[in-house]
Amino acid sequence: MAGDGFTTCLWFDGQAEEAEEFYLSVFKGGRLGRVGRYTEAGPGPAGSVMAVEFEVNGQRFVGLNGGPQYTFSPAISFQIECADQAEVDYYWDRLTDGGQPVQCGWVTDRYGVSWQVVPAGVVELVGDPDPEKARRTTEAMFKMVKLDIAELRRAHDGG
Repeated sequence: MAGDGFTTCLWFDGQAEEAEEFYLSVFKGGRLGRVGRYTEAGPGPAGSVMAVEFEVNGQRFVGLNGGPQYTFSPAISFQIECADQAEVDYYWDRLTDGGQPVQCGWVTDRYGVSWQVVPAGVVELVGDPDPEKARRTTEAMFKMVKLDIAELRRAHDGG
């Protein structure tokens, strides 16, 4: 998985391998990379997983078993642009399994990672140059937990 670009490192407290398996099951077409293990030098138990490399949707990740010092926050999130409502529902159902729905299309998964499950075209609807259309769409979105693209379009169109 070497090459140009960025790799996002996700810090876990012992669940890196479990999280990698979960993400590979959620995002189809992903792949596992190298698995690094702690040696006698520590700080983890010799032979236990230190880090796992994996790739989903073309994005490279390293899951690091770094310990309890750090946790995830919604200040960093991953945005999933979905082609249609069926895709929104697919990701929503899988990421909320053991996780927590938030609001406006946001979900925190079972590991505490924040995701934005967003239908394609939502940014254009809430950013419409017509301020009334943009207002109606934004107000409708603020009332939603999981985004409903049909309802957002109805609000945008004034219906």
